[in-house]
Amino acid sequence: MSKNILIVAADPAISTTTCWPVGFWLSEVTHPIKVFREAGYTHVIASPKGGKLEMDAMSNPHDESGRSAWDEISKTALEDENFVKQLTNVPSLNDINPDDFDAIMVAGGQSPLFTFGEASLLQEMFTAFYNQGKVASALCHGTAILRYLKNENGKPFVDGKKVTGFSNGEEDDSDAFAGTKVMPWRIEDELIKLGAVYSSVENWKPYAIADGNLITGQQNMSGEVTAQMIVDYLSKHNS
Repeated sequence: MSKNILIVAADPAISTTTCWPVGFWLSEVTHPIKVFREAGYTHVIASPKGGKLEMDAMSNPHDESGRSAWDEISKTALEDENFVKQLTNVPSLNDINPDDFDAIMVAGGQSPLFTFGEASLLQEMFTAFYNQGKVASALCHGTAILRYLKNENGKPFVDGKKVTGFSNGEEDDSDAFAGTKVMPWRIEDELIKLGAVYSSVENWKPYAIADGNLITGQQNMSGEVTAQMIVDYLSKHNS
C-alpha cells in the first residue's frame, strides 16, 4: 500500500552567529525523495511558515565552495523544473492535514537551530505523529526539533530514547571548514543533557537509528539510510 510522507524543511533565516543567510540542506530533501519514490510513496514538502525555501549555499552541488560537488542526486533534482518550482512556494504547516500522512520527516540544514524553537506547530505535529504511532523522523540538524519537545508529564521527549544527530566531531569539522563558529549550540550536547541515549558513527558516514517509531539520522550523508529505515518501518507496520 502506498504511503504519503510529509517532508518538513526549515524556513529561510539569518544566522545569529555568522550573519549568513541559512536554510535547508538540499541533499536531506532530495536523497529521501529518491528513496520514497523508489518505494512507490508520495510526498509533500512543507515548512513551518510556507512560501519560498532557500537551500544552504554549500548544499548546492554547483556552489563554488565545492562542499557538495559530489552530490549527483541533487544535481539531477535541480534539473527538474517541477522540483525547483515547488521550492518557490511550499505549503505552511497550517495548511497541512496530518491525517493525510503516514510519516513526518524533518530535514536539516543550518536554519533549524535558529528557527525551530519558535516553530510551535511543528513541535506539536512531530509529537502527535509519534504519539499516534506514525513515524516521526528527523535528520541531521533537523533533530534540533527534539530539543523543544515535552512528554505529557513535562519531561523531555528524548529522555531515555535512542537518537542520533549532527555530532560534535562534525561540528568541529564544519567550524574548521567555515573558519568560524557556525552553530549557536550543538545537537549532541543538548540531546545528552536532556537524557537522550545518543549515538553516532565516524564523521560523515551514513547512520540512522530507530527507537520504535522515532527515527533519526546523523548528518547530511544519512538521508538515504534514514529514508530507507522509514520505508522499512512502514512496510512492517502496514495499516
